Amino acid sequence: MLFPHPTRDGVAAEVRATLRLAAPLIASQLAAVGQNVVDIMLAGHLGAHVLGAVAVGTNVWSLALMTTVGMMMALSPSVAQLDGARRRDEIGPLFRQALWLALGAGLLFMAAVYLAGPKLVAAMGIAPALIPDVTAFLHAVSFAAPAVSLYMALRGLSEGLSLPRPSMLFSLLGLILLAPIGYVLMYQVGLGAFGSGIAMSVVCWLQLLGFAAYVRRHPRYRRLGWERGRRGPDPAAIAGLLRLGGPMAVSVLMEVGLFSGAALFVARFGETAVASHQVALSVASVTFMVPLGIALATTVRVGNAAGRGDRAGVRRAGFIGIGLAVACQAVAALVMLVLPLTIAGLYTGDPAVLQTAAGLLFLAALFQLSDGIQVASAGALRGLKDARLPMLITIFSYWAVGMPTGWFLAFAQDWRTPGMWVGLIAGLTCAAGLLLARFHMLSRGPSPIGAAAVASARRPA
Repeated sequence: MLFPHPTRDGVAAEVRATLRLAAPLIASQLAAVGQNVVDIMLAGHLGAHVLGAVAVGTNVWSLALMTTVGMMMALSPSVAQLDGARRRDEIGPLFRQALWLALGAGLLFMAAVYLAGPKLVAAMGIAPALIPDVTAFLHAVSFAAPAVSLYMALRGLSEGLSLPRPSMLFSLLGLILLAPIGYVLMYQVGLGAFGSGIAMSVVCWLQLLGFAAYVRRHPRYRRLGWERGRRGPDPAAIAGLLRLGGPMAVSVLMEVGLFSGAALFVARFGETAVASHQVALSVASVTFMVPLGIALATTVRVGNAAGRGDRAGVRRAGFIGIGLAVACQAVAALVMLVLPLTIAGLYTGDPAVLQTAAGLLFLAALFQLSDGIQVASAGALRGLKDARLPMLITIFSYWAVGMPTGWFLAFAQDWRTPGMWVGLIAGLTCAAGLLLARFHMLSRGPSPIGAAAVASARRPA
C-alpha cells in the first residue's frame, strides 16, 4: 500500500492540487529551454564560427548556472514546510538569509566564469580561432550570475508558498525579450558572440527586477515576518541552507555531467553522430521539462504535508507526483516510438542524420519512464529536505553505472553512439529505482522526513 487507506476524493484533490502547481512550472521550464533555442538560432544565422563560440561558451556557463539552480533548490522545501506548519512569520527571515546566500554565490560564480572560464576553454583544446569569441561571450554572460542566483531565490520563495505563476510570468518575459535584444546587439550593433552574452545578462537582470517588484507589491507575500530576524547575514542560517543546497547542487551537476560527458564521447564518432545525438537529446530535453515541472510541484506538496506532520499526506503527495510524471513520460515515449522519423525530420533533412537520430529516439523512448521516476522521486525527497543520500545515489548511478556502461559499450564493444545511449538508460534506471526506494522507506517511518524534522516544523514560533 503506497499510503494508508487513500480515499478517491483525497487522491483526486491531490492530483488537482499538484497539476495546478505543475502547469505554470512546466511553462517556466519550457520558456527556459526556449531561451536557449533562441540564443542558438540567433548565433546560427551569423555562421558556424559564432554558433560554435556561443555553443562552447554556453556549456561552460551552464556549469555555474546549474550549480546556482541546484543550490537555491533548498529554499522551496524549506518555505513549503514552514507554510504547511503555519509558521509563515518565519519565512521572511529565512528568505532574507537566502538572499545573502544567493548574492554571495552569484558574485563567486561571476568571478569564476569571468576569470576561470576562458582558461577552462583553452585547457579543453578548443580550436584556437574560437577562443577569443568564447572568451568575450563568457565575460559578458558572467554578469548574469548574481541576477540568476537572486532570481532563483525569488522562485524558491514563490513556489514554496504555492505561488508558481510569477515564475511562469517572468520566464516567459525573458523568452519574449531575448530575441529582440539579442538581434539588436548581435546583428544591428554587430557584436556577435559578445552581443549574445550581453543580451543574456540584460534579460536576466530585467527578469530579476520585475520579479522583485512583483514580490514587493503583491499582498500574498505580506505577513511573512519580514520585520523579524537579523538584517545582515546570519552564518548559522546560511550554513543550514548550504547543508541542504550543497548536496542538491552536486546532484544536479552529476546528471548534467553525465549528458555532457556522453556528448563529448559521441563527438569522437564524427559529424553525423554528433548531429544525430544532438537531435535526439534536444527532443528528450523538451519532454523532460514536463516531469521536471511536476517534480518541482511535488517538492512543494510533500513539503507542505511534512510541515503539517502528515505522514499519509507525504506519501500521497509523493507517489501521486511520481505517478503523474510517469504518465506524462509514457505518452512522450509512445510518440517517440510511433513517429521517430517525423520528429527527427523537424530538426534535419540530412538522410544520414535523420536515420541515425530516429534510431536514437527509440532508445530515448526507453528511458522516458526511468527519467520520470527519478526526477519526481528526487523532487519528493527534496520536499522532505533529504539531500545527502540522494546525492550519493546520483553519483553512483550516473558515474559508477551509467558512464562506465556507456563507455564500455560505445568503445570496447564498438556499439558507438547507441552504446553511449544504453549507458544513459542504465544510469537513469539505476537512479530511478534507488531514489524511489529511498522515498518509500523514508516516508513510511514514524517521522516521514527523518531527523525529527516534523517535530521541528511543528514547534511553537
